[in-house]
Amino acid sequence: MAEEGLLQPHTEELLASPDNSSSLMFEISNVSTRPFILAFTASSCSAFSFGCIFKTFVYFVCLRLTVLNIIIIILLSFYQFSLFGSILTAGVIIGALICGKLTDLVGRVYTMWITNILVLIGWLAIAFPRSVWLLDLGRLLQGISVGITSYLVPVYITEIAPKKLRGAASALSQLFVGVGISVLYALGTVVAWRNLAILGAIHCLITAPLLFCIPESPRWLAKVGREKEVENVLLSVRGVGSDVSDEAKEILEYTRQVKEQDVNGRGFFKLFQRKYALPLAIGVVLVSLPQLGGLNAYTFYIDSIFTSTGKQNLFVLLLLLLQYSFIEKLVGGILGVVLVDVFGRRSLLLVSQAGMFLGCLAMAISYQKNNCWETVSPTLALISVMVYFALYGLGMGPLPWIVASEIYPVDVKGAAGTMCNLTSSTSSWLVTYFFGFLLQWNSTGTFIIFATVICLGFVFTAKLVPETKGKSLEEIHSLFYYSPPENSTKF
Repeated sequence: MAEEGLLQPHTEELLASPDNSSSLMFEISNVSTRPFILAFTASSCSAFSFGCIFKTFVYFVCLRLTVLNIIIIILLSFYQFSLFGSILTAGVIIGALICGKLTDLVGRVYTMWITNILVLIGWLAIAFPRSVWLLDLGRLLQGISVGITSYLVPVYITEIAPKKLRGAASALSQLFVGVGISVLYALGTVVAWRNLAILGAIHCLITAPLLFCIPESPRWLAKVGREKEVENVLLSVRGVGSDVSDEAKEILEYTRQVKEQDVNGRGFFKLFQRKYALPLAIGVVLVSLPQLGGLNAYTFYIDSIFTSTGKQNLFVLLLLLLQYSFIEKLVGGILGVVLVDVFGRRSLLLVSQAGMFLGCLAMAISYQKNNCWETVSPTLALISVMVYFALYGLGMGPLPWIVASEIYPVDVKGAAGTMCNLTSSTSSWLVTYFFGFLLQWNSTGTFIIFATVICLGFVFTAKLVPETKGKSLEEIHSLFYYSPPENSTKF
């Protein structure tokens, strides 16, 4: 019976659902404070930089449009340019390894300072390279910042946002990753690579003043013993007239409870205790599922996919802009922001996974070749891509990291973030590297594999992922970690 309480929405929440819209409007008006808006803006700027760096500069602007210009101007060999492009992944893995420890050690805001400085140095090194090693250093530093930011932004937003707006605020900040991708896609068609790097550096300089004005996470302040500051920070982000005494008391009491139970303190390996098995599995599965379900295959090899189904290259390039700018990021992403605190994380995850499954299945079918099918298969492939990206943007784009940032208590949040981030980066690399070989082996079979992975993820989500909508972080953690002793065997 305890498991049913974990996995199903609470009855009182369902009875209260008619007032969802009015309570959401009240929460929105309540957090329209200067510190919260500045904190959200700074986080969104970090997410925007993530998008500008990660999937755009090398994979589209450099490799597709200006590779010869770069090689000619700074005399790179093809091997050196390949290293320049691929070293980003090494940086992401380094960032994934240190993100949890760094944010726990220096705090969320100082970590934003560090990532902003790394990105600034990276762009300047690329814009004004005196030698090949400066280019590589710039991309490495940017990769490290991406590895940290992918964990930092959702954690910071979830820790300062009110519980009824936490999902929408987190999803909206994650939407700026797609905005960064779309902006650089558009600029890359008309702006030279050096000017793009300078624009990236200017963006970092614009972001820096915001970091002087944003509050630290109240959960982190409680964790490091700065208890007197917790209520003041909550007042600043909730509004001076708000009653935050209960929220502050809940945070402080929960933090003390965690510290009392953490008498041995095993560091990173504490995460592998039995009581953390289910939340660790949820975080790792959700953040790696989009990658193992073919996201990077669709993203980086879309031209190869459509060439093999009969579409022309010009059409493919236009489709790339369409899928990122409109389908995935605007239609799916904005709908996700609007719906996440109405229907909940779990429901949107299931709908998103079902749509991605159908997209992969349709793509597998489009590879079937026979005389009567040849005129239909390219159109089916186009529909499958649109369905896949729209439903990805709706749920599996922002929500896995939102859920992962909600379900871990403060004592293991850093270690869990490192583990989830590292798993996501490794999954991304595996699919990106092996997709070309899989496509040569069996095109239909490749997308059936992706569909199978997503189907298994759907079953996992339906059976084991709890709904976290409308609950404080402390209430969510109590579901997992601090149940009565008779229920302790459920994990």
